Amino acid sequence: MTAASHPARPVRLDFILTAPHHTRSFAADARYVPTGKPKPVVVFVHGFKGFKEWGHFNLLADYFAQQGFVFVKLDLSHNGIVVGGSGDLEDLDAFGRNNFSLELDDIGALLDTLFDPKKTPVPAPEADLDCLALVGHSRGGGLALLKTAEDPRVKAVVGWAAISNVNPGWPEPMMQLWEKQGVLHVENSRTGQQMPLYYQIVEDFHTNRLRLDIPHNVRRKLRHRPLLIIHGDQDETVPVERAHELKTLKKDAELLILPNVQHNLGGAHPWQSEDLPTETLQAAEATVEFLRRVL
Repeated sequence: MTAASHPARPVRLDFILTAPHHTRSFAADARYVPTGKPKPVVVFVHGFKGFKEWGHFNLLADYFAQQGFVFVKLDLSHNGIVVGGSGDLEDLDAFGRNNFSLELDDIGALLDTLFDPKKTPVPAPEADLDCLALVGHSRGGGLALLKTAEDPRVKAVVGWAAISNVNPGWPEPMMQLWEKQGVLHVENSRTGQQMPLYYQIVEDFHTNRLRLDIPHNVRRKLRHRPLLIIHGDQDETVPVERAHELKTLKKDAELLILPNVQHNLGGAHPWQSEDLPTETLQAAEATVEFLRRVL
């Protein structure tokens, strides 16, 4: 089944989030088909240099809504998107000030909003918050794992091309130069932008090492939470070996390797088609089947 073939028309609710750990507002949206019956909730977390309106993500939201879920996605507060701005990465200083702790707390702020009857945009009869899962892509997959480990409100987690370690193995000469200069630049291959990464992300990693330790948290704190790992065997950004590492950390995790699939699961930005990429649809169908069993 493709998203376009289902007759149900989802409702989209846009809302703005604030968080106690910084002053920067950030956006989210929820998608569901109104039935008056409670539906499991999926929170989707984008990856590095990603955002909630990237590529085919709105089609993905519609697909999950048509399959009987409330689907919520957010812009992590320091991803470079400006509320009411251009819709693309434009605040490079905010991007440079981002770190994993900020992102985990942003997800927490979203969960707090969804669970607060006075703040949630989703009508209470439509959402079953006792059945809430996180789904994350790439860096967002690592965040989903870490947030699930620390928040009992999350009942299941799915990683799409997920990282298995916050520290990608930065070489020491690069680290020394980064600390000396205070900033490292990475190119956004899509736009040609030179994206700054301030050294504070390294300092935050050292300060919060245990909280940000994916292997430790998957091994010790996800014992009783279902985990699905989906990865393309041609992933050029996060090698497929990372999926096998996660599977080793949690023996009862379910692992799906997609043949001839790269990192973005067939997607690109902008996305012109009215249908999901075939590879993303594969991942979405497997995720829906998994969540229907475990939630």
